[in-house]
Amino acid sequence: MSASNAPPSRDRQRRAVRPHLPMRPLWLCRMCAAPWPCQPARLLLVIEYQRDRVGLSIYMAGLLFEATADLIKLNPNPAPSPADMFARFVGWIARRAARDSIGSERLEGPSQSA
Repeated sequence: MSASNAPPSRDRQRRAVRPHLPMRPLWLCRMCAAPWPCQPARLLLVIEYQRDRVGLSIYMAGLLFEATADLIKLNPNPAPSPADMFARFVGWIARRAARDSIGSERLEGPSQSA
């Protein structure tokens, strides 16, 4: 078997499926170091909660509370902006839901209401 046809190593496979989880108390992604929830984490959360958008919002609101407390302890001046924290943890869910509903309307076509 040539090197290009060789199966991926176990290390590479483990890295490929490693979840994008928060590194607390910094609230950075353990995988990509972006502010958590990073884009891959958001996608994984949407998939996990695909039938329970309200549950996802409640879960993320709880994490918003925890992250705000952690980040204020680390750096009280200036404290994290409440608007920025809301957008980061919860606001993206509504934007994603709106985008998803627009996309599904395009796929299904115009509604046939009388």
